[in-house]
Amino acid sequence: MLILTTFLISGCSSVQKLDVFSTQVERAPLNLPNPETPKLEDIKWIIITSENAEEVFTKMQNEGKDPVLFGISDDDYELLAKNFAQIRAFMIQQGSTLEQYREYYEADSATDDNTPIE
Repeated sequence: MLILTTFLISGCSSVQKLDVFSTQVERAPLNLPNPETPKLEDIKWIIITSENAEEVFTKMQNEGKDPVLFGISDDDYELLAKNFAQIRAFMIQQGSTLEQYREYYEADSATDDNTPIE
């Protein structure tokens, strides 16, 4: 038992003290371009009601277009508008997140560049 205790005590005395230090690492700029705003195609909306359906179909046939309907109700049109609003809000949020990342990663270099010379 005495040998074991002596071995444990002497074993711990051979451990050297560990020096810990930290080195600040400079943040690399993101170099991310702003996403381009999509260029959407113009869509011509034609409102067809029971009163003007025949007239609209005749006009489309005269223009060489196939009279095909993709219809939604007024309630579904409202939902479509809400969906587009949610997509827009998401895109704005993503742009804000990208800007915050830029501020974080590139803040030091931006302040260094704008420092007045005395």
